[in-house]
Amino acid sequence: MNPSSFSPQHFRWHFADGVATVTLDRPEKKNPLTFESYAELRDTFRALASTPEVRAVVITGAGGNFCSGGDVHEIIGPLVAMEREGLERFTRMTGDLVIAMMECPQVIVAAIDGVCAGAGAAIAMASDMRVGTAASRVAFLFVRVGLAGCDMGACSILPRIIGQGRAAELLYTGRVMEGAEAHQWGFFNHLCAGDELDAHAHDLARAIARGPFFAHRATKRQLLLEWDMGVRDAIAAEARVQAELMQTRDFRRAYEAFTKRETPRFEGD
Repeated sequence: MNPSSFSPQHFRWHFADGVATVTLDRPEKKNPLTFESYAELRDTFRALASTPEVRAVVITGAGGNFCSGGDVHEIIGPLVAMEREGLERFTRMTGDLVIAMMECPQVIVAAIDGVCAGAGAAIAMASDMRVGTAASRVAFLFVRVGLAGCDMGACSILPRIIGQGRAAELLYTGRVMEGAEAHQWGFFNHLCAGDELDAHAHDLARAIARGPFFAHRATKRQLLLEWDMGVRDAIAAEARVQAELMQTRDFRRAYEAFTKRETPRFEGD
């Protein structure tokens, strides 16, 4: 992927200062997803694994909302008439989007305003960090349409962000989590005014993009891998990773900058 010329069909893309911005852009319907946009988002995050020019990603929505989930007419309606095989292809695809987000090496910052529901909430959950507003409304509302809360990894990932009891409440009831509550519970890393959301999220992403990309990639990988490790295995794995990073030029640059009382300039090698 060439991030400067990439032109997706189902969302907006902007690349500058090492930060790629993905904007879900169907504001007239609160930015719902379609079969095609699910697939294109999944493929894009997979492609980022071989796109080191992109150092961080911001994902957001147009028109004052993040994402209302699957489009009722373009996804929900067809699913009702679909056979088991087709349904499993769809649910595997939606899960693959979450996996692609979690496995791509770039740190993903979700900028969330307004409606953030269903699959939109799952995309926010799969991001590494979330910046929200008081006007945001997050809901894992699968139960409201007769489905289980175990969708797109929610039963695994959400408890790790906000705790088991809180996650269970949201997944069983499908209720809305208001912005202030999302911040209090730890779903949002930061809460800001609506007119400051874009700037705040991009400032955070640019700060990450200026950091050591190899090191950030290693941190993201270990955060995922260590879910399945005991403490001893995690410490051993981190020792190997950190020793490897101590051989990078970025580590030497940081030391040399420190001795000169300068700010290090990381180049990702």
